[in-house]
Amino acid sequence: MTVRQSSILGTDRPILTVEHYLRTGGGRPLAIATGGAPETVIEEIKSSGLRGRGGAGFPTGRKWATVRNDPCPTKYVVCNAAEGEPGTFKDRWLLRLNPYQVLEGIAIAAYAIGAKRAFIAIKAAFEKEISALERALAEMRQAGMLQSVAIEIVKGPDDYLFGEEKAMLEVIEDGEALPRIFPPYQIGLFAKTGSSNPTVVNNVETFANVPAIVSAGAAWFRSFGTDESPGTMVFTLVGDVRVPGVYELPLGTTLRQLIYEIGGGPEEGRKIKAVFPGASHAIVTEQGLDTALDFDSMKRAGSGLGSGGFVVYDDSTCILEAVLAFARFLHSESCGQCPPCKTGTQDLAAILTRIEEGAGVEDDLNAALHRCSSVTGGQLCYLPTGASLVAKSAIESFGDEFRSHLGTKCARHRDLPTPKLLDYDDTSGRFVFDDSYKPDLVKGMAT
Repeated sequence: MTVRQSSILGTDRPILTVEHYLRTGGGRPLAIATGGAPETVIEEIKSSGLRGRGGAGFPTGRKWATVRNDPCPTKYVVCNAAEGEPGTFKDRWLLRLNPYQVLEGIAIAAYAIGAKRAFIAIKAAFEKEISALERALAEMRQAGMLQSVAIEIVKGPDDYLFGEEKAMLEVIEDGEALPRIFPPYQIGLFAKTGSSNPTVVNNVETFANVPAIVSAGAAWFRSFGTDESPGTMVFTLVGDVRVPGVYELPLGTTLRQLIYEIGGGPEEGRKIKAVFPGASHAIVTEQGLDTALDFDSMKRAGSGLGSGGFVVYDDSTCILEAVLAFARFLHSESCGQCPPCKTGTQDLAAILTRIEEGAGVEDDLNAALHRCSSVTGGQLCYLPTGASLVAKSAIESFGDEFRSHLGTKCARHRDLPTPKLLDYDDTSGRFVFDDSYKPDLVKGMAT
């Protein structure tokens, strides 16, 4: 297994029964939480400095307190298990490793904010993870561990935007994965006039941290990581490294350490060219590899930590082809509610396709940068921002390489898959990529 000895889970081997989980100390955090005041739990989470591990890094305790203090009596908890960011597999791996701790974290959150119902929203395609959750949920119910909250598993579509928290509420309500206007803490699940039903939405890894914090304390949690980004984070490393995998490391570890010390670096004779932090942030070049992997350092470097997934490309890569793979993915996954996003991602992918095919001219680069500035108009979610940041940062960092494609075919073509991860193979130590994102998604648009 590629998850290192874990301060979150306390094990690097799968926990397959509730009896095993109880022997590792499971159940004690929930007993501690429910034996005291809900406000005490929230204060401990606040003191720990836990920040959401789903992408934005928002302080978890502050989010819980906002919902707890809302006068509306009906509240909900939602666990976001619909992982779909390219280059990310950590939530699925945590569910396979220890679904019991995630469920215990959800139950603690429900007690803390005053929710009687909770939902786990997960893609129906995640069969292994659903099986693990269903097993753990049944065993924990039978053991009498989840009497204070009704937890329901909701299976949703494979859409990328199912993982967007506002779209996720739509799916739980039996709608389509279409982001709505107000965030869940303002307008939550099953809201109606006079009852806004504020809802806490956190991802799998965030909930997995909660029992350990309640049991061991905020000071223990802060013994890992940095002052502003305490704790550890589970990182996915994929691409041109010798040892791709899923690794838990203290926040503040550098990107260079992750790639070279943990991932073994690129193949002999190769150098790192660019690192893509998923599909939502500016790329990081070789000069930025000493950036610390924490929310604030990555932001100061002009990029972002995101959900901790990093796709590495070495110097054998055509940067245009790498960017084009992400551009096609984001165009395909745009829901179309916001015209600037749908037409903008389409145009951006079409322009990059034209350049890659050798039919581009200098004005195309200017057109691509212009589209990066206009694609985000009226957006309901972060998808068009990601499309803009990835393309703009690549063109600005590798302008000469983009220009070398103008009027000529690519001289260093590689078959680069879209790094959306379907599975991880323990035997081979390799990820399985989703090959459904093909160039013909934008065929005919490069006019």
